[in-house]
Amino acid sequence: MSETLRIPTLQSFGTLPLARVALDRGGALRSSPSLLDELWGAPATRVMFIAQGKSPVVDGNLLFVDSATVSRPETVVYLGRTLADDPDHGGIPTGTHILLAVLESMDSERFDTASWLGLRESALALSGRDAGIFVQAASIANWHAKHIHCPRCGAMTEVVDGGWVRRCPADGSTHYPRTDPAIIVAVVDDADRLLLGSAAAWPEGRFSTLAGFVEPGESLEAAVIREVGEESGIEVHSPRYLGSQPWPFPASLMLGFIATAVNTNQVPDGVEIMDVRWFTRAELLQAVRSGEITIPTGASVSRALIEHWYGGSLDLAVEGGKL
Repeated sequence: MSETLRIPTLQSFGTLPLARVALDRGGALRSSPSLLDELWGAPATRVMFIAQGKSPVVDGNLLFVDSATVSRPETVVYLGRTLADDPDHGGIPTGTHILLAVLESMDSERFDTASWLGLRESALALSGRDAGIFVQAASIANWHAKHIHCPRCGAMTEVVDGGWVRRCPADGSTHYPRTDPAIIVAVVDDADRLLLGSAAAWPEGRFSTLAGFVEPGESLEAAVIREVGEESGIEVHSPRYLGSQPWPFPASLMLGFIATAVNTNQVPDGVEIMDVRWFTRAELLQAVRSGEITIPTGASVSRALIEHWYGGSLDLAVEGGKL
């Protein structure tokens, strides 16, 4: 490897929008078989609801309901206890237990003053506490929806351990929530240009950093090198980790990297990626400002990677603000 190739020196991310710690998850409490029975209806318990990936939101805040005032659904998950008083968002005191009630459909009649919103559309508007709770709730609800049957024998599973385990009554096997690791990478060349790609499934003109799932038996660094090569034909070296956040659509953990390109002759694979382009900072700003391209929203790791390389907010830059 040539010693003249530049290795990126960008600092690691701070806390990403969907990576904020909101609750003490209380793992030690989950093993109690009576936990949910004891908490449902207790004075220090609040319930949030989720249905089809959406939750009731009122005035920009998640709706938390006194558990004694609502009926208990079949699937309930213990999310944890609040870590600090939050007077700006319902005055829920420290130590309040939060339960997730998973509904089959949105109950507009029960919550007639609320808007049912998904995580994608509400994440940036929610407080750090609410965004952290929502991403946890969405992740576990997605897992429950897809793991009703035992993968070994096909029998219906039952929910145990506070909603964090599904047990098969037929063969006794236990099944735990899964998380799928995926790398996402800002590729920078020796001229400090950024590589962005446009996926076949996206609207025309949408560009993002390259990403892909980690394969069994593969390290994160190896996945970075393999995915970039497969999707763009670009060889990279020195992948460096910058940060991560959950992405429950349905069960990913996005691990952000930056890596340096060895070559710059990009060739999209023509299957997943239809176009790959290099951008200087001035070229990217002009393309976004003119509407020639769109880039991911502020809730994504891709946007964090792009703005980390750019050096500031692209929204401010597009509007004419200073970095």
